[in-house]
Amino acid sequence: MNRHDVREAVTRAHHEEWARVVAALTRRFGDLDIAEEAAAEAFATAVERWPTDGVPPNPGAWLTTTANRKAIDRIRRENKRDDKHREAQLVYDNTPPEPLGAIDDDRLRLIFTCCHPALAMEARVALTLRMLGGLTVPEIARAFLVRESTLEQRITRAKTKIKAARIPYRVPSAEDLPARVSGVLAVLYLVFNEGYLATGPDADPVRHELTAEAIRLARLIRALLPRHGEVAGLLALMLLTEARRAARVSAGGELVTLDEQDRGAWDRALIAEGHRLVRERLAAAAAGVAPGRYQLLAAINAVHTSARDIRDTDWSQVVALYDQLVRLDPSPIVALNRAIAVAELDGPEVALATVDRLEDELAGYHAYHATRADLLRRLGRSQQSRAAYDRAIRLAGNTAQTANLTRRRDQLR
Repeated sequence: MNRHDVREAVTRAHHEEWARVVAALTRRFGDLDIAEEAAAEAFATAVERWPTDGVPPNPGAWLTTTANRKAIDRIRRENKRDDKHREAQLVYDNTPPEPLGAIDDDRLRLIFTCCHPALAMEARVALTLRMLGGLTVPEIARAFLVRESTLEQRITRAKTKIKAARIPYRVPSAEDLPARVSGVLAVLYLVFNEGYLATGPDADPVRHELTAEAIRLARLIRALLPRHGEVAGLLALMLLTEARRAARVSAGGELVTLDEQDRGAWDRALIAEGHRLVRERLAAAAAGVAPGRYQLLAAINAVHTSARDIRDTDWSQVVALYDQLVRLDPSPIVALNRAIAVAELDGPEVALATVDRLEDELAGYHAYHATRADLLRRLGRSQQSRAAYDRAIRLAGNTAQTANLTRRRDQLR
């Protein structure tokens, strides 16, 4: 096997195994720094050894074993003479661990550890994307539009606080879950979004390993909290979004927007499951339980995935759902998405007036300029549309987005 094939094998293993290896090491050694460093060293060793030795039959087990040895080596190196006996017990203690929660899943425990309320929300998200998603610091920094040094400091401070405060590596008890789950859902949503459309220019535009892991964890949280509306809403939103994955990138590597997607390629089983969850939450709303943010986003996606063609979309219902969402989340991005729906209902001129009012807040956001370019194109203002497309292209996060925006710009007269 040549070195290129080996690198591809290591990359696949990284995507599939990073979170599992880090979670297993964190459970054993109780230290995120040791877990991350040992996992990174194991993957680096794979790059060195697999070209000669070949890819092992079970890459995940090989990586976990190697990472464990790397962690033990680090502990030995850092030991002081007086601490050797205590550290040796840590390394070789085979005592069965005490029960760590209702669901025995290392990665679920890891996300609850990273999302502890003692940590600032930005630190929770950054740390989870690094430890659970295996994203690099540059990738996460691009997602947050911050400098790499700032992002690195957030992650370092979060790890230090977890260690100093002795934040436990476990799923919280039943009485603690409701207070903790909102932060976990927010982080899972961001992990899913990074997989749904990667922010990095050199990354695959769609990272299925991230979307699949976010869905898996959302299912586990739903098993813990089966009546929690926002848990069901987020799971439904993920399923209805993931259902369109096969149609989102063309064979040539270009992003395919909703209006151009082949709806026959959508996953009907995922859509059916998502719709069942949405109907369940609509029944609760009819009984007087107000829907939350994720439930409304899921309902919007249910309208889109119910339409056989873009022209069959019930845009009045989409706008009505966005009106509810704006009251819960009056963010400029929600306002931008609502304007896109308004353009279909009331025309591009009405929508453009709303979009233009968002410029101060969204000037650095590629989707703002892409939306504006499309509205200007529909109004026949080609020169202004071209300028807006140029700005969107400069800000686009990955090659699939750039290809789509470039094609649309070049189709202008």
